Amino acid sequence: MNDASASAPAPNAERLAEEIFTGLRSTLEIFAVDIGVRRGLYEALAAHGPMTPRDLSKTAGIHARYAREWLEQQAVAGVLTVSGPADEDHAYERRFELPAEHRRVLLDREDPLYLATGPQFVASIADALPEVLKAFGTGGGVPYERYGPGTRDGIAGLNRPMFKPETLQSWVAALPDVHRRLTDGPDARVLDLGCGLGWSTIALARAFPRARLTGIDLDAASVEQARRNAGEAGLGEQVAFVNTNAAGAGLDGVVDLVTVFEALHDMADPIGALVSVRRLLAPSGAVLIGDEKVSEEFTAPGPELDRLNYAFSLLHCLPATRAEGAKVEAGTVLRPDTVRAYAREAGYGSVEVLDVEHDLWRFYRLSP
Repeated sequence: MNDASASAPAPNAERLAEEIFTGLRSTLEIFAVDIGVRRGLYEALAAHGPMTPRDLSKTAGIHARYAREWLEQQAVAGVLTVSGPADEDHAYERRFELPAEHRRVLLDREDPLYLATGPQFVASIADALPEVLKAFGTGGGVPYERYGPGTRDGIAGLNRPMFKPETLQSWVAALPDVHRRLTDGPDARVLDLGCGLGWSTIALARAFPRARLTGIDLDAASVEQARRNAGEAGLGEQVAFVNTNAAGAGLDGVVDLVTVFEALHDMADPIGALVSVRRLLAPSGAVLIGDEKVSEEFTAPGPELDRLNYAFSLLHCLPATRAEGAKVEAGTVLRPDTVRAYAREAGYGSVEVLDVEHDLWRFYRLSP
């Protein structure tokens, strides 16, 4: 067994202080971005071009002094560009602009670089922090609903750009036999566990128009929105959504593919969920899992993705699952050996780590 801290750098107070200071600045700037998103300030700038603080005040319906402070903060942070006088006497004459490249990140929900819902996710976690602090003492949890729409919409918005039909086609193509069934066979059936607002289910439906799809999620508000999203996409006949626990869904029929995208680690009973869907799988069916691409072993200090996922786990995923009476000590940091153990206990015959390129997720095939 490797020593998790064998290669750790020597403790250094100045380095730690600098890291915390940088994190403090970044966190405050994230909240400023959240204001810009939720007050429609970036949309106003994109629609009207360079604006003075008073222009933005009138267009977006905010106070001129707050408009000036937010515009200046965004320019100092490098989000906006600015032209005009530098002296304070003419501060309200400065003109601020949102560069076209930055619109991809802040406004285009389909762009792979879109991250504008990330700040509201962070803000929702901050709002629930008092309950997280209590859970540390009691060992209980914080219900998913307590994190509010900021978390629900934030997660969905961060994941939505990757859920494109061609992307889902490429992921399922790593399971050639299943891909053929969904593409060529009549009445192929897909279950999408932990579907959230339904963007993965909708993308699968567009990728495989001959298949019938059912999205399953435990959060009622998410399922309601997913139904609206599918209806607006014109897929109401092909796609259905069910508000239920995947571990006891009570579904019947034969399923060719079960997908679980960034949701297995959020399940209070992942083994029960895998058992439930294994009973539905066709003999040639499979479960396709995409979950966090963390290190295969605990390492401290760890790489960026491990740091990010441990923070999400500590503040959101672990408290949310414990609120549901978690049967396993999962958390966001789901390593391959853990997935293999879940699959083995759920009765699957094989687990394969798939050769699918992705910056954030690792993909698995579970076969009966």
